[in-house]
Amino acid sequence: MITARPIELLSPAKDLVCGLEAVKHGADAVYIGAPKFSARSAAGNSIDDIAELCDFAHIYNVRVYVALNTILKDDELKEAETIINQIYNAGADALIIQDMGITRLDIPPIQLHASTQTDNRTVEQIKFLHETGFSKIVLARELSINDIEHIHAQVPAAELEAFIHGALCVCYSGQCYLSSSITGRSANRGECAQCCRLPYTLEDADGKTIIADKHLLSLKDLNLSDDLEALMNAGVSSFKIEGRLKDVSYVKNVTAYYRKKLDRIFEKNTAFYRSSVGKSSYSFDPQPEKSFNRGFTTYFAHGRGMEITSFDTPKSLGEPIGTVREIKGNTFIISSLNAIHNGDGLAFFNPRGELEGFRVNRVDGNRIFPHTIPLSLRAKAFIYRNLDKEFENLLAKPSAERKIWTDWELDENNNGFTLTVTDETDARVMIVRELNKELAKTPQNELIRVQLAKLGNTPFEAGNVNISFSRNYFIPSSILSELRREAIDKLLKLRKIRYKRKMVKRKVFENSIPYPIRNLDYTANIYNAEAQRFYEQRGATVTQFAFEKEPLENATLMFTKHCLKFTMGICPHLQSKKSPYKEPMYLINNGNRFRLAFDCKNCLMKIEKINC
Repeated sequence: MITARPIELLSPAKDLVCGLEAVKHGADAVYIGAPKFSARSAAGNSIDDIAELCDFAHIYNVRVYVALNTILKDDELKEAETIINQIYNAGADALIIQDMGITRLDIPPIQLHASTQTDNRTVEQIKFLHETGFSKIVLARELSINDIEHIHAQVPAAELEAFIHGALCVCYSGQCYLSSSITGRSANRGECAQCCRLPYTLEDADGKTIIADKHLLSLKDLNLSDDLEALMNAGVSSFKIEGRLKDVSYVKNVTAYYRKKLDRIFEKNTAFYRSSVGKSSYSFDPQPEKSFNRGFTTYFAHGRGMEITSFDTPKSLGEPIGTVREIKGNTFIISSLNAIHNGDGLAFFNPRGELEGFRVNRVDGNRIFPHTIPLSLRAKAFIYRNLDKEFENLLAKPSAERKIWTDWELDENNNGFTLTVTDETDARVMIVRELNKELAKTPQNELIRVQLAKLGNTPFEAGNVNISFSRNYFIPSSILSELRREAIDKLLKLRKIRYKRKMVKRKVFENSIPYPIRNLDYTANIYNAEAQRFYEQRGATVTQFAFEKEPLENATLMFTKHCLKFTMGICPHLQSKKSPYKEPMYLINNGNRFRLAFDCKNCLMKIEKINC
């Protein structure tokens, strides 16, 4: 007998407001940054805010995961230990970590999730993390659906989490040292300067310019909305939306979009079901292209393809809407099926290949009156909308509510009346009220139903409201309101009592399961003595410490599956065109010169810092 598997939609939260809205808009889980030591140092949150988010989320069986996923210095371990205990006491369900030293600290029995920054791309790594005690493993974004299916077949008990939407790191997560090398801001310490979004010039070994001033390491944004069911069948249980630095309108829009997509799948495929309760309703039609995006790609989900890069700009394109048909004075006419609104932000690529934006001042049919028309705008230019003013106005208002289904039963008893309320999870409360039974002169049942169903801003909605009286009794509206409020309060308390966090005994992590790699260099990101002991206990030898601790002069700074040779059509294995360029090739930006090395056996491009 095949058991149906719960599926989780995991949404990001920059702060408490984003977290609350993620829950309202349909998330099954929310991930939010710890007060310190999260991989987005600009998105830390107080313990009080985390506690408030947990209290709200748990009403709907929505889980809260806290990211504490940087590598830690020795003198930071004690503070991290204190913060983790506070996070646990706040009610969080799991901790997302990168630093294995955390497993050796004196921490509570909170579940640990292996961050994607632990470089989870092989069967051996996933198996090790699962057997070591990690409750969930966040997969590398570069894996194909077939890769994931293979991993799941080899480690079927491991709970797998995969990114499905949002910004892509061009490097394997946890394996990027470019920012640290150029700026001193470490990605593994939550301070990435996003050097991959800068413009670079590509030269060959003779100094010949191949490509000039393009964003050669910048990728489009991920969108796997058409692959959700395939990913479920491959073994993914948690679908993660990137965006702990994104604003609340992004969280609302993208969460709602994937919630609706998943619910449609569950309606026809009973092998899967959602992992939380409560149905969200929306005052807008979710459209991910209206939120920040650099254009969309499925990345390597279906193998290597040509549509992954965003060389022209690292900025948001938004939605493609049409072409300039005619320019006249300070106005132009656009050929578009989309309605343009006053205040919209539009953009186009100018003749120099740069993305240029402007604001719409007024619209008259298809004639656009910009605040100032760009001098470089030409007929036939393709127009994008990266700010839909009316759509953003909708999202700026309360745009969703989430309700848990309840059935209500009002019965008479010997001394009065009994109100029973049962929610969709079979949580049940009963209120017994002694009251003189007074007969009514007019029919009362419908009036009673209406009064009991007034659930307002509570997390509940009334489904069936049954009145089981032997006679036509009158109950004052004030009494009915008291019964309703008391039942809701009692049901909320019961739901909190019934909510159970999944715990992990700390001794689980005291095992000595062999680590699959024997000699660990700087790419293992070992920054503290406890992390070192973790690996040595499992038979590995630490030959180098983290790049951030002991910088190397000529280290490989980036390991990426994105390959410039393939993009240029000169891959010696997958394409027939012969390269006209002498190697090695170099990337150059602002006085920094990086050598490219192509590991064709592993289909990998490496970026190496060299001394100029």
